[in-house]
Parts: sequence; structure tokens; C-alpha cells
Amino acid sequence: MSDIKKIAILTGGGDCPGLNPVIRAVVKTAIEKYGLEVIGIENGYHGLYHKSFVPLTLDKVQEIIGVGGTILHSSNKDNLFIYPVRDENDEIVKDENGNIQYHDVSDIAVQNLKDAGIDALFILGGDGTLTSGRDFARKGVKVMGIPKTIDNDLACTDFTFGFDTAITVATDGLDRVRTTGMSHHRIMVVEIMGRGAGWLTLHAGIAGAADVILIPEIPYDIQKVAQKIIDDKKKGKTFSIVAVAEGAKSVDGKQVILKVREDSPDPIRLGGVGAVIADELESLVGSEARATVLGHVQRGGSPTAHDRVLSTRYGYAAVEYAMQGKFGNMVVLQGNEIKYVSLEDVIGQKTKNVEPDGELVTVAKAMGVSFGD
Repeated sequence: MSDIKKIAILTGGGDCPGLNPVIRAVVKTAIEKYGLEVIGIENGYHGLYHKSFVPLTLDKVQEIIGVGGTILHSSNKDNLFIYPVRDENDEIVKDENGNIQYHDVSDIAVQNLKDAGIDALFILGGDGTLTSGRDFARKGVKVMGIPKTIDNDLACTDFTFGFDTAITVATDGLDRVRTTGMSHHRIMVVEIMGRGAGWLTLHAGIAGAADVILIPEIPYDIQKVAQKIIDDKKKGKTFSIVAVAEGAKSVDGKQVILKVREDSPDPIRLGGVGAVIADELESLVGSEARATVLGHVQRGGSPTAHDRVLSTRYGYAAVEYAMQGKFGNMVVLQGNEIKYVSLEDVIGQKTKNVEPDGELVTVAKAMGVSFGD
């Protein structure tokens, strides 16, 4: 693809360990191997709309492989295809009924790329960010997607970068509350991220030897959870560890919602289920229960060695496939091979969720773990 001379990189959605290693791999491969010019787009799609472009050179990325977050910064509120109307002060405009007004500004973004002489756009993100990536590809932009999310819920890829680091952090959290639970004979409930997918809670729960793992894919009955803890007490166990996904659902189908952000394309903010479960278990079991919300510590900090390697593989492969002209795709890990699939096949599919009768759930149940079902 001799016509590819200048590429741009954009990071969208929530921050995630591994973003900087991907940026580094893309920049180093593009410059060292192909002599390309590389541009960074700051603040996700917001920067694409407002032309916040900065040059990315080797010296800017050389030492970022172990740095958390993204040097390009990010935004999860800027869908340029459904963009809030703003006034001259960049304040969101509402109609007389208090409703936010939206319009499509994607053509402006496409023109900004053309004006900057950018031949291809590398988009690092999850489902929402890559949905816009697919839509830009439909408009003729040469897009290469790279899968990012600690939730590991993107279709078509076995693992997303950031997932391993988040598991490690969540497992450490479970290990740390264990000592308090043991010391004070408490029920320790740890709320873990993951939105509507239970991968993070399932992996961390197994690694952290949780007694109970509650995930969105398996609705829980709080009475059965309580009975599990009571049965363990009868066997001499003096404390319990409960790993609960922020999107866990009770058998009545209810989730606990922390708040709704009306200015976001993904307005629902889950959170608070850990405290609800702790209160219910304290009443039902008769033991003191405490809830810990790990929150954004799971997103932050230095990526693990595994995520650094996976991110580097993704970044390198993305450039290779781009130079072969394979645009409109997302690089994926299938087995131990880096491949690519069309963004059309990734977006619009059901998110990748835990199978309730899958291997990991079966293994955990064989170890005596309760899922409240």
C-alpha cells in the first residue's frame, strides 16, 4: 500500500491498561519499518471533530510501554454521528422541554482527516468507539480497529488488552479483603467492574478463591447465597468472600443503577450492587458484612506483562494489515494467532458473555463456589 504515507491514532471510551503499549507499537512499526508519518488525535472523537492533532514521534513513545492510561487522552461522550448541539461556549443546547438536541457532524470529521492529509485511522476502543469506527469506514475512511476493554466482552476476539491487568488488580483486591474477613469473621463483598459481562468477576473470583461469584449471566437468588454462607459457617468457616459484578442481576431481573448521564451515548452507570448485597446478607446470615467497590483502580496503573505483550502484538499487526490494504477490520486474538475480522462482523453482534454452563463456571462450581442459582 504505497499510497499510505500518513496515519493517525485515536483512543476512545474508558481508559484501559495497554493503550500506551499499543500506541507505542503502532508508532514504532509505522516509523521504523515503513517510514510513515504518525499523528495522534487527542481526546478521542472530540479531538477528531475539533482537530486536536499532534505529531507522534519515536521519542514520544519510547518509554510508555509500562505507563497506564493513554498519552492521547480519551472521551466516552462524543459520538460524532449523534452529537449534542452546543453553543458558542461549547455548552450543550436543550430545547424548551429540557431535551438535548443532536446532529450528525461526522462529515466534518472526515473532512478534517482529509485536510490533514491522513490516509488511515487507527481506532483503539471498545464496542461504542468501534461502532463509530465502522460508521466512518462506511463513509470511506480507511479504518483499522484495535479491541480495547477491561470487560473482555467484544465479539470475535478471545481477549482484549486491559483485561489481564484488571483481573490482576481485582484478584489483589479480593486477596486483601480476605485478611480483614478472616480477622473479624465478616462477609466481605467486593464489587467488580464489567458492565453487562461477567468475565472479569468470574476470572478474579476464581483466582481470588471467592466463596460466591455473582455475574450478570446467572441471575442470583439472595436466599441461596445466604444459605451457602450459612452452610459454610456450619462447616467451621468463619468468613466469606463474595465477588459481585457491577451488572449482577437478581432473579427478578433488577440491576442496581448508580446514575444516568444524559449527555453520554451510554448513559447508564452501574454501581452499588455490592452494598445492597452486603446489607441483605448481613440481615439473612447474621454476620457483619462489608462492601468494597474496586471501581476505577481496575482501569488504572501499569499494564501487566501479558497485556504489554498482547498490546504490542495488536499494534504491530494493525500496521501490517493496514499496509496490506485490509481496512474496515479489527485485529483479533483467536487461539494464539493475531488475525483480523470485519468491523461489520464485530459491531451489531451480541456482546461476548459468559456461558452459564461453560467450562469456567463448571470448574468454579466443582470447587464449591456458589453463583446464587
